[in-house]
Amino acid sequence: MNTPRTIRLSPDDNVVIAIDLVNQGADAAGLTARERILRGHKMAVEPISEGEPIRKFGQIIGFAKSHIAPGEWVHEHNVGLHDFERDYAFCAEAGDDDLLPPELQATFQGYRRASGKTGTRNYIGILTSVNCSASVARFAAAEVERSGVLRDYPGIDGIVAIVHGTGCGHAAYGEGFEILRRTQWGYASHPNFAGVIMVGLGCEVFQIGRMKQEYGLTETETFRTLTIQETGGTRKTVQAIVDAVKDMLPIAARAQRETRPASELILALQCGGSDGYSGLTANPALGVASDLLVRHGGTSILSETPEIYGAEHLLTRRAATREVGEKLVARIRWWEAYTERNGGEMNNNPSPGNKAGGLTTILEKSLGASAKGGRSTLQAVYEYAEQVKDHGFVYMDTPGYDPVAATGQVAGGANLIAFTTGRGSAFGCKPAPSLKLSTNSDIYRRMIDDMDINCGDILDGVSLEAKGQEIFETLLKVASGEHTKSEELGYGDLEFVPWQVGAVM
Repeated sequence: MNTPRTIRLSPDDNVVIAIDLVNQGADAAGLTARERILRGHKMAVEPISEGEPIRKFGQIIGFAKSHIAPGEWVHEHNVGLHDFERDYAFCAEAGDDDLLPPELQATFQGYRRASGKTGTRNYIGILTSVNCSASVARFAAAEVERSGVLRDYPGIDGIVAIVHGTGCGHAAYGEGFEILRRTQWGYASHPNFAGVIMVGLGCEVFQIGRMKQEYGLTETETFRTLTIQETGGTRKTVQAIVDAVKDMLPIAARAQRETRPASELILALQCGGSDGYSGLTANPALGVASDLLVRHGGTSILSETPEIYGAEHLLTRRAATREVGEKLVARIRWWEAYTERNGGEMNNNPSPGNKAGGLTTILEKSLGASAKGGRSTLQAVYEYAEQVKDHGFVYMDTPGYDPVAATGQVAGGANLIAFTTGRGSAFGCKPAPSLKLSTNSDIYRRMIDDMDINCGDILDGVSLEAKGQEIFETLLKVASGEHTKSEELGYGDLEFVPWQVGAVM
């Protein structure tokens, strides 16, 4: 019988990760397993006294709640978490990202917009200012699809109704309103939309007229607004939206893909349904791809603040300036206060599925999740849905909940998403195409219709560098129009979920 494979990520670690199932009594990592260790889970390789740190990735992921003997399963039954001091060492590891000269940078086929931004898709969007206008937007999108008119415009990717559950019942000023306003503006001006119709009810808190005034927006051939109340009810509004879409179709169809530099790509880095393999395979491989994009002049956005909690000290070391690093720490402190006032704690994350996959604490999850950001210098920290203007590796403050996090990144300008998963997340995010990366070969085989790239073969000897190159090259193809599995399945119409902060009244 073959010896089960395990991996020790750092000489400082006192645990190994089971690559294969380790049965009780089996020899693994030079020890006899005292318990059954599931794939992706941890086994102690040294005696760990009560209160001592548990180390993985060469970092603390928790503390022993009782004595742990070599060969024992290490998980939430014997691992606890408490606060401890971390050295932020601002800018200590910041360096030169070694950008390639323009003539050596990669290219893709994208849509150059009048705004100066470049799109990777060519949609027409029907945006809603409030939940009350969600149904008419969906009715109108369905009516356009049903009419068959899109067959005459093969260069248009489709009509997307961007609906949500907020827009009213909250304050008209303050943090929550500002987040919604940034999100709406980010989608209304997104380069993956060739045209946008924005529809409201008319009496909601989030007034379309106010947004237009504050952003200096005017009606054009490719930007129209209306409300149900002014238009005269549901049927008339649906027809008005359909008519507006039909007017936009020939204009949108004029857009043609052209060769554009990779520096115009903005990549959203996402992970969901993480497991014990995430930090070993897909996430660090995506980190390699992120570094490649940065070298080619592009931008990658790491987010999900609750899922870098405990690993933020690794990012502050890479900050371009102390100000950038301190801004990240300030967002961490905001989250600590936010969870406390809502009766939660940062270690409420990981989820049950994450724990079943081998992750024990938020520190362990965060150390694996932050690997998506590669090794490039951290150039900037943005608030949720803020427009990303810096090139290189940047950070955006978002929740860890994938639809909310991705919505913020896309609102910030991301025209492409790479999404890693170990448990099998079902996800898409129109108008931005989402490339799905499996952390293990089992989930890749079981969900072959959902997964684009298998990163599980890293455990069989494929190098992180080779897999990162594969991801980077695939991203260029997707940016040029190649469909992802999520797009083929039709995902993305329901994943617009703006972050709702504050009281709902």
